[in-house]
Amino acid sequence: MNIELITHNKQWDDVLFRFASHALFQSWEWGEVLEKTGDSVQRYGMWKRKECVGIFQVVKVLARRGSFLHIRHGPVLKEYTEETISSFTEFMKIRAKQEHVLFFRVNPLIPESFQQSFASAGYKPAAIHAMDAEVCWVLPLDSPLDAIFSQMRKTTRYEIKKAERMGVRVYRSDDLSQFFALYKETAKRQGFVPHKGIQEEFDVFSRNDHAVLYYAEYEGRVIASAIILFFGGQAIYHYGASLRGSPSGAHLIQWIAIQESKRRGMKLYNFWGVAPSESVSHPWKGITLFKQGFGGEESRYLHAQDYPVSPFYCIPRCIEAIRRIKKGY
Repeated sequence: MNIELITHNKQWDDVLFRFASHALFQSWEWGEVLEKTGDSVQRYGMWKRKECVGIFQVVKVLARRGSFLHIRHGPVLKEYTEETISSFTEFMKIRAKQEHVLFFRVNPLIPESFQQSFASAGYKPAAIHAMDAEVCWVLPLDSPLDAIFSQMRKTTRYEIKKAERMGVRVYRSDDLSQFFALYKETAKRQGFVPHKGIQEEFDVFSRNDHAVLYYAEYEGRVIASAIILFFGGQAIYHYGASLRGSPSGAHLIQWIAIQESKRRGMKLYNFWGVAPSESVSHPWKGITLFKQGFGGEESRYLHAQDYPVSPFYCIPRCIEAIRRIKKGY
C-alpha cells in the first residue's frame, strides 16, 4: 500500500462517493469547516498499485484528558480487509507518534460485525458514549409524501396539523442570530454543551445550497429552528432548537424539511443520533421519541475504536468512562 496526501477536492470526492457517500465527517466540505475553526486537517489516500482503495481525513484533537488523532466516519476503505486495516493502522501509528498523542480514534460507518477485524488489529472499543450518529434514526424517502405522513405516529401528525391550524409559519433564512439565541436556551434547558463551529459549518455547506436554516414563527416570535444538511443522497437533521411550551413549530419544520428532501431527490432523511433502543435511561430519550414519531428505523454502525500508542492512554480512557456513566449514557 502507498499512502500519500490528497490535495484536490475532486479526486477526494470521487473516492468518497464511490465507497461511503454517507460519511459526512470525511467529506471535503467538513474538512473546510475544521480549517475555518482553526484545526489542522490532513487528507490521505491509499493506493494499491494504481487504484485508490481508501481515504481518511485526520484532525488532531487537543483535549485536557489527552490529545489524540481523530478520523471521524473513517477511514473510508473500498474493503475492510486485514491488509487494508493493517496498512492504515501502521501508517497511523507512525503519525500518532510524530504528533505526540496518546492514541488515535476511528469510527467508520460500517456494520458492527467488523468489531473483530479491528480487535485483531489491536483496537479497543472507545470508552466514550455512542456519538457521531453511529446509532441514528433514518426515514426512507422512496414512498409518496402522503404515505410517509400516514405512517407517522398519530401524535406527530396531530402536532403538525395543530401547528398549521394555529398559523405557525415556517421559512428559510441565512441569518443564524435567532438560531443561536434559541440554541443557547435549549442547551441550558436540556443540559448539553453547545456545539462549536456551527456558523462555519453553515457557511461552507450553504455555499453550494447543501445547508438550509429553517425558522418556525408564531405570532411574530421565532419558536423553533433547525439546520438541515444535504449530503450524499441524504438529508441530515444536524441541529435543532426550540422554546419550551411553544406550539409545535419543531414538528412542522421537520415535515417541511422532509418535503424539501423529497423535492431534491434525497433517498433518506437522517434524523441523526438517537438513544440506543436497549437503553432505558439515556439522556437522549426525549429527542429520540420526537424523531421516532416521524416513522423510520434505527440504523447502527461500528462503535468508535481506539488504538493506544502510549501507556498513558489509560488516563483519557478512564475519564471518558466516568463521564459516560455520570451522564447516564
